[in-house]
Amino acid sequence: MATFVRVAERGSFTRAADDLGISRAQASQQVAALEKRLGVRLFDRTTRKVALSNDGAEYLERAQRILADLAQADETMARTRERPHGRLRVDVPVAFGQHLLIPALPAFTQRYPELSVEVRFNDRVVDLLAEKVDIALRFGPVRDGRLIARRVCVTRWVTCASPAYIVARGAPRTPADLVAHRCIGHLAIDSGRLREWRFRDGKATLKQRVNCVLAFDSAEAVLASGLSGAGLFQTNHLHAAKALSSGALQQVLTDYELEGTAASIVYPGSARHSAGVRVFADFMARLLTEFAERDEKLAAQRRRGGS
Repeated sequence: MATFVRVAERGSFTRAADDLGISRAQASQQVAALEKRLGVRLFDRTTRKVALSNDGAEYLERAQRILADLAQADETMARTRERPHGRLRVDVPVAFGQHLLIPALPAFTQRYPELSVEVRFNDRVVDLLAEKVDIALRFGPVRDGRLIARRVCVTRWVTCASPAYIVARGAPRTPADLVAHRCIGHLAIDSGRLREWRFRDGKATLKQRVNCVLAFDSAEAVLASGLSGAGLFQTNHLHAAKALSSGALQQVLTDYELEGTAASIVYPGSARHSAGVRVFADFMARLLTEFAERDEKLAAQRRRGGS
């Protein structure tokens, strides 16, 4: 039908074939097949020109209308694919979710009202495909070859305590001083073991044994305990940033601060063309980037203040 319309509009099989990127013979065969199916002659052909028959003129008007409707339908579907809509299942670590994601979600949902977002807070590594998760934030290496990983920033390990604890017990000057302090440990979810405290010693990584008077398998519990003055603790800088910026916590051992794990946005390869996944990935990346920039400025101010 499209070939017939183009021949009729151009008045030539040759010009129509050039427009469509096919040979003249193919254009002629397609129109002949259409005529055979319809049982009418659409063109009056001579050696010099191609003219519409009476049936062809009537069919042309309807064919043009049908093709215009098809083009509009295609355009509508294309816009639908590009417009975020439907349900999006998201999995993020608890610290990121509570401190960065929740405050920013209202603006996101207002911008994309046709997108329904389901968020799970989870500190364990989930199988996105098995648990039907569309997009997640991961800290650390991404080894699943089925996933696309977009690295956004690198975290830091910070050691801190409440001002009340530091006034009462003093601040350690080196990691070795920690043996004389009350410390709060974090139990790994997968093994139940205490996570090691690590520091940067020049270009090397130093592991330091500490006296943990309390230990929790929840980063939120570790933070709450530290805020209450129970002791020193080590955590991802994302987790402690709000409390450090407000003065509710003080960072110690800044000269030994160690680079942490990378933060990556991950999603199944099958979701690479999803408009919802695309806009939410950009949204999370922007949150992390803006946070990292603010945190670096605050950290520089704290270092200058400490010196």
